[in-house]
Amino acid sequence: MGWEPDRYLQFSDERLRPAVDLLGRIPLRTPGRIVDLGCGAGNVTRLLAERWPEADITGLDSSAAMLERARSVLPDVRFDQAGVEHWEPEEALDLLFSNAALHWVGDHESLFPRLVDALFPGGVLAVQMPGNFEAPSHRLIRELAAAPEWAGRIGAARMGAVLGMADYHRLLSPLCTRLSLWETTYWQSMSGPSPVLDWLRGTTLVPYLASLDEPAQADFLAQLGERLAAAYPPDTHGTTLFPFRRIFIVAQR
Repeated sequence: MGWEPDRYLQFSDERLRPAVDLLGRIPLRTPGRIVDLGCGAGNVTRLLAERWPEADITGLDSSAAMLERARSVLPDVRFDQAGVEHWEPEEALDLLFSNAALHWVGDHESLFPRLVDALFPGGVLAVQMPGNFEAPSHRLIRELAAAPEWAGRIGAARMGAVLGMADYHRLLSPLCTRLSLWETTYWQSMSGPSPVLDWLRGTTLVPYLASLDEPAQADFLAQLGERLAAAYPPDTHGTTLFPFRRIFIVAQR
């Protein structure tokens, strides 16, 4: 099992909202060269192209399925398949934009300074990442995956990770003329029989399900669904509130 564009886009409005908030904080008028790191299905790349239609924009992602969807939506934009870990730009950039992707990449101690080094002086690194890893939803995934029934079959799957905000300040402030760090918790209002499970299947659960066959996936999801329903019960109107913390970084070289 890999990334599924349709499943990911099931909550497209909720997933897009942090990107829109990040986009509004970028202090650039006419960036010439832009890269969307971890562009996925291209829904955020589209926003970049609409704001800066004259810019040279490239979308980068490791998922062939996501890139196929992105190319169908934005045929005039260049999309390259590559992992962020090994990517280096051909030329210096004005804007590196990354929405909900860099938490999948390890070693932020070296990654973030390397990304700033890819910018022109005055260029901007704009990043949004989930910061929800200690929430009940994510703890329940890790606990179930570590249970004897599943540990041997799921293996070393990980949901990504981020550093503390003070660590990003320590890494980036010596390299930047301006640095903004903030966090926002989005209280997402959802409906349906298993909305939190559906949300997690689009992103966080992808590596956990990858090594399981279909019957095992169904069993794992059923067990997790029961735990999530207890942790996030619907109200009397059938609405489930799912608070989701996001962290934001805007670093100008």
